[in-house]
Amino acid sequence: MTGLSTGFAISVYMLSAVLVWGGIGYLIDRWMGIEGAFTAVGAVVGAGAGIYLVYLRYGREHDEKR
Repeated sequence: MTGLSTGFAISVYMLSAVLVWGGIGYLIDRWMGIEGAFTAVGAVVGAGAGIYLVYLRYGREHDEKR
């Protein structure tokens, strides 16, 4: 992959992880009648999951080349 497509893929991984987990948190909030608690937790978990996925996809390749 070229640099531009790699950067775009990393951005998509990060954004989609935050949106998916934040969306799950939003649905839990709506189901429980709470405002924003699980949405925030879901967004933070999504950010962590996105970073982990990016590391698995791109970071390990870089470490193995050394």
